[in-house]
Amino acid sequence: MMGTGALAHLRVIDLTRLRSGPTCVRQFADWGADVIKVEQPSAGDDGFGPRDGGDFQNLHRNKRSLTLNLKDPRGLAVLKKLVATADVLVENYRPAVKQRLGIDYATLAAENPRLIYASISGFGEEGPYRDRAGFDQIAQGMGGLMWTTGNPGEGPLRAGTAIADMSAGLFAALGVLIALAERTQSGRGQWVTTSLLAAMVGMMDFQAARWLVDGVVPGQAGNDHPTSMPTSVYPTADGFVNIAASGAAIYTRLCAALGAPALGEQAEFATAALRSQHRVALNTAISQRTVAWSSADLIARLNAAGVPCGPIYKMDEVFADPQVQHLGLAAPVATPEGGSVSLVAPVFTLSRTPAQLRRTLGPAGEHQHEILRELGLSEPEIESLSRASGG
Repeated sequence: MMGTGALAHLRVIDLTRLRSGPTCVRQFADWGADVIKVEQPSAGDDGFGPRDGGDFQNLHRNKRSLTLNLKDPRGLAVLKKLVATADVLVENYRPAVKQRLGIDYATLAAENPRLIYASISGFGEEGPYRDRAGFDQIAQGMGGLMWTTGNPGEGPLRAGTAIADMSAGLFAALGVLIALAERTQSGRGQWVTTSLLAAMVGMMDFQAARWLVDGVVPGQAGNDHPTSMPTSVYPTADGFVNIAASGAAIYTRLCAALGAPALGEQAEFATAALRSQHRVALNTAISQRTVAWSSADLIARLNAAGVPCGPIYKMDEVFADPQVQHLGLAAPVATPEGGSVSLVAPVFTLSRTPAQLRRTLGPAGEHQHEILRELGLSEPEIESLSRASGG
């Protein structure tokens, strides 16, 4: 399991469950860090779907598994031994729970002052909502995403993926990497905190800034871009395509490619502001022309004209796309049984130290004995603790 890679010098303790925390830890596991997933005895992880299913394995590849009962003083003692050897610990317990268990930042930093301790909560470590349970869709609603998603007048709509969970995990990973970089100067660890709510507000980006700076409350725009038109979904003879033709030059090229140069000269569409204001009429005029071509022919035509566009795929079509295949965004990963499964590959590359998808995660406690030996426990101690932990 011990691999090479850009982060092979790091040991990361994974106390996370569900999606946001594992998303964070996966960034380190894929780049070679020794990630030790501490799981509940017997129950293992309470994540999504079966342990050998795609969702679980996509989140937990490249890790080693250790089961510990953190309510048992023996289990807590082992965790503290592990912390003394670690660079990073990531957890997503509710704020009060980690304090009750004695695994909060102040307690564990006393064991290892160089420890980078990352916490992902639903709503933050302090404040009136600190003890509330946090879930992705709740954060989508409270962060403003659902009220800007969907068609006007049809009510709020959630995004089709767990955007709050995943962005919180990625922001946490970014915070850990910054803290690790700072540690090279100070020699000291620190506490990195984020939340689903904070991540969701951050992901609203320009929509949030429209309110903060301009006093505009963004509404739903359906498939239209909120401010830059024509950017929307347009019908073809056999389906739909995305076209993004904001900006005067690209809009002019779009009209010419559609065989409608006069459309680019109409007074009501003469400026970006007017194209946004008259978006319904503009979309209608464009749609009347796009239906003359198949999706493939229209995309070829628009790409040749330098107009940004693309197909709208179902998931099976995504991984059949030649560019997705060229980028290697699905990668085979070995299973403990000797087979392999395809999982989602890391989405960026390093030229000298690439990511490695070494293997999937087996049963809870799979690496119990080897990890405990590394910590210096005797065989009788290992057997006693493993029996107590169900490992």
